[in-house]
Amino acid sequence: MIRDLVLKNRSYRRFQQSPVPDATTLKELVDLARLSPTSANMQPLKFFLSNDPRTNAVIFPQLAWAGYLVDWQGPAENERPTAYIIVMGDKTIKTSFGCDHGIAAQSILLGAVEKGFGGCMIASVKREPLQAALKLDEKYEILLVIALGKPAEEVQLDSVGSNGSIKYWRDEKDVHHVPKRSLDDLVIND
Repeated sequence: MIRDLVLKNRSYRRFQQSPVPDATTLKELVDLARLSPTSANMQPLKFFLSNDPRTNAVIFPQLAWAGYLVDWQGPAENERPTAYIIVMGDKTIKTSFGCDHGIAAQSILLGAVEKGFGGCMIASVKREPLQAALKLDEKYEILLVIALGKPAEEVQLDSVGSNGSIKYWRDEKDVHHVPKRSLDDLVIND
């Protein structure tokens, strides 16, 4: 059921080191993005795939991990993603990518959950250094990076409290809490 996949699709930031999504799995996830809607059906997205530890080590330091967790510098070496999908826009096809990369990333992450993996969309990327380090052609604009692997953390959805804060946080047991607004707060014409 789609609701179950959506509920399991959290922003995981800590991962087990096995199993590693293999190349076939990564391509199957990109195929879900390929089949997803795009504006004017232009299909301007391109994807860089990595499940290689050396390439992953190049990608990792170019990412920011959790803005609300100010004292956390990201996952420890033994908790880092085992794969990445870099979502890029091909500027020779289109110069503005709207929400296409968000739709593609959601399709990829729902597919990852279905396969027993999890991930995190990361838009806070040092784009120029990453582009140079991976020797990516300048016709590609890095839009976001999807970190993937087998989740090694528990993420719990909570209701937004009386203070109205939507900031995620971790408790003393290292459970990652994500406050969500109620449905009644979102639907304005009920």
